[in-house]
Amino acid sequence: MKNFTLRWAFLLMAASPLTLVAQTPEPATSTQTPKGGLFGGSQQFRTFSIGVNGGVLIPAVATGGSNDFTKWQLNYGYGAYVKWQLLHFLALRGDFVGGKLKGDNSEKLGNGQNPNRAVESFETSLNWSGSLNAVFNLATINWLHRQSAAQLYVSVGGGLAGYKPTITTASGTRDYKSSGSINEFFVPVGAGVKFKLSDFLNLDLGYTMHYLDGDNLDGFNYGSSKDKYAYGYAGLEFALGDRTKPQLAWHNAPAVMYDDLVAQKDQLKLELDAEKENNAKLAASVAKLQADSDGDGVSDLFDKCPNTPATDKVDGAGCPLPKDTVPPAPVKVIITEDDRRLVRDAIANLEFATGKSDILPKSFASLDRVADLMIRKNLSLKLAGHTDNVGTEANNMRLSKNRAESVKSYLTAKGVNPSRIEATGYGELQPIATNKTAAGRQQNRRVEFTIF
Repeated sequence: MKNFTLRWAFLLMAASPLTLVAQTPEPATSTQTPKGGLFGGSQQFRTFSIGVNGGVLIPAVATGGSNDFTKWQLNYGYGAYVKWQLLHFLALRGDFVGGKLKGDNSEKLGNGQNPNRAVESFETSLNWSGSLNAVFNLATINWLHRQSAAQLYVSVGGGLAGYKPTITTASGTRDYKSSGSINEFFVPVGAGVKFKLSDFLNLDLGYTMHYLDGDNLDGFNYGSSKDKYAYGYAGLEFALGDRTKPQLAWHNAPAVMYDDLVAQKDQLKLELDAEKENNAKLAASVAKLQADSDGDGVSDLFDKCPNTPATDKVDGAGCPLPKDTVPPAPVKVIITEDDRRLVRDAIANLEFATGKSDILPKSFASLDRVADLMIRKNLSLKLAGHTDNVGTEANNMRLSKNRAESVKSYLTAKGVNPSRIEATGYGELQPIATNKTAAGRQQNRRVEFTIF
């Protein structure tokens, strides 16, 4: 048949873009529709689905071409498929289609190619057909609403069909081949539109043209042309897997990115508002702290004597100081001979571990008496550490300093104010006896106490 009219097929395809616009819903909230992330991988989506469909089979295709009968007839068809979504726009689909195909020579005018019309009609049982197809999503995103509600797709693949033609002639009806079904390779090329009914259910409308590698479909072989047939269908597609995950085919990555940016913007706005509020509180606190109404140099927050004249000198509380105050005479500290003897005893009894700054326990009693004296009379003490010349000068300097500091630490632990003790080390620089004898070296290893 040349230039035949495929009214049903074209009507189905023409209705697709209109339906795409008419069925676009308002965007769903994030609590209504599960969303996948941008870079989390396919494991966060449902990628497998199954579909069932039913429709019409016709022994002709929308692209035209030659056919062996003047009129084709609509007949039922049915199918099913399993689909694996590899990417947002690409899937592999295994299809099965079955049904019946019919045609006759009842049209007087047309593009049929049977000149003698010896074969009056045919009926072919499409027992089965199986194919593997690549499915490409052409449009899945509605940029106005950021919600994927419908998608256009095309498919192409290859498969094998098993069918059995029966032909009717003037002499009666007979099988085209008595040997059984005919198996032939075919190439399916299709297009369709899919609508998202829910997170796990889709409505699928499609049209597929099947190009056979032979001229046996209608039971009549005329010339070198090859038979073709088309399947127009409507069906349902069911997404498999965890329902909390979205379907990969419907995933709208720009919408997810937009929502994420909006959420981040809202969070940043909250944080910025909180920082502004904190800064306002801080500015108010600083202003309150800096306020000095009477100009006396003391903040109003701490000023216990407000409205003090600017010429008056004030204390830390903002209150005027007495104008004719005479400072009290300092108390004179008298150091007695008993005090000096007590210190000398401490010096005489002070011993350290050999080569170390650890004070031996036998020195504690005399040091305790020095601590008591300093606390009672509020005395100050200068400690000077010395060593003999055994060892390096640097080590001796360090050892003398550490021993003086050990005495200071002991007295401080007994309650003496550390600010009243000065500890200095002189090493071997100030001997009081010769270092050539053991007795002289022993005298040089000392800590001198000077009270005042």
